[in-house]
Amino acid sequence: MGSIDMLTATELARAIARREVSSRQAVEAHLARMASLDSRLAAFVTVDADGARRAAQICDAASAPIGPLHGVPIAVKDLTDTAGLATTYGSLLFRDHVPAEDDLLVARLRRAGAIILGKTNTPEFGFGAVCTNRLCGPTRNPFDPALTSGGSSGGSAVAVASGMVPLAHGTDFGGSVRTPASFCGVASIRPTPGRIALPRRPLGWDMLATHGFLARGVDDLELALSVCAGSDPHDPLSLGSTDDDRPVPDRARIAVTPDFGVAPVAREARARFAAACEALARVADVVPSSPDCGGAIEAFRTLRAAHIANAYGELLRTRRAELTPTVIWNIEAGANLSVQDYLDAERRRTAIYRSFRQLFNRADFLVAPAASILPWPNEIADVTAIDGAALETSIDYLAVTFIVSLVGFPVLTVPVPRGENVLPFGMQIVAPPGCESRLFAFGRVLENELGFSHRRPPL
Repeated sequence: MGSIDMLTATELARAIARREVSSRQAVEAHLARMASLDSRLAAFVTVDADGARRAAQICDAASAPIGPLHGVPIAVKDLTDTAGLATTYGSLLFRDHVPAEDDLLVARLRRAGAIILGKTNTPEFGFGAVCTNRLCGPTRNPFDPALTSGGSSGGSAVAVASGMVPLAHGTDFGGSVRTPASFCGVASIRPTPGRIALPRRPLGWDMLATHGFLARGVDDLELALSVCAGSDPHDPLSLGSTDDDRPVPDRARIAVTPDFGVAPVAREARARFAAACEALARVADVVPSSPDCGGAIEAFRTLRAAHIANAYGELLRTRRAELTPTVIWNIEAGANLSVQDYLDAERRRTAIYRSFRQLFNRADFLVAPAASILPWPNEIADVTAIDGAALETSIDYLAVTFIVSLVGFPVLTVPVPRGENVLPFGMQIVAPPGCESRLFAFGRVLENELGFSHRRPPL
């Protein structure tokens, strides 16, 4: 067995269950890794070393494993409530906020035996291309600290990539686990909306926001999802959410698209994606194909703006002076939308969903880049152009990921093979709703046969 901080969550859980490693040893190894690196990388907003040690003591005293993640140190993104542990949402407005209750996902992780080491950095309320806020500044990319780790789950991606934890929670609205995973060379899962219940979902039937996970391998993502999946009577989307576990064909049919026909994607990202598709063709039948995504960018802009105005409009009215310009812009974008604007966006979304469904009549998976560009300097707050072509809004660079969010299909991100001294880049693998098991099965093929797997940064 290698050093503890090199083990995956699955390997570590197995070692702890066999009592080859104690929970306390696992916690101390990862706290030591954090102490040596996080002053440079700023992955964590809050660290709960004492709480983690107490939890490890309970795990070590147990006569049998508490659950599948027994004694495994993890991190939770600071947009999600943790009882008794500061949850700031990346905002000065909530710098002293300590929730009284766990979010349902956090409660499920604890019941599975996971030990929360701390909360990872996020832009204020999750708005921002760079993972930075006024509480602790930017989370730096472990492959080049001058570059961004991506938003908004950048803290979680860096914590995993650098070995501070083997597994981290994230959230994803338009690409917030996928972009950081691509930038930091780790794997991620954005499950089917409703797979993990969101009982506090403001608009119960909408599918843009989900919990997700980041890890160094597919097995860990499957393990994390298995302990957090499940319904809740307060989330209408979660009712009846079942997994399609039909086996993946020996040679899967893969539709590939560099841009869904509408997304701005940089030349360098296209080249990296094309090279990955050449490797993919060794294990699957690859056919260039895309659903009809006309109007997707405009539809997502509208629906995102409406959601943000609904969730944060009161803050703008009562505490505007305390908000950053980025947060204000995001809220105001939805303030003047009409009912017709919203209905038009939903109508377009429905048409795109049906086009995705039609594509999956002839393909097992759809593959696309996990980011439109490679990481850029931390000092640049927004992506305003790609390859010299101006973008209409600061969120348009996310189109290659938010198109999948728009239709609510599950998506696995894996790092593509790369040479030495080459920045990481990721690939999205999309399946029909409810097909996470099939995604994980195919993801393991890519890891084991093509080398689509994590490589630790040279820290």
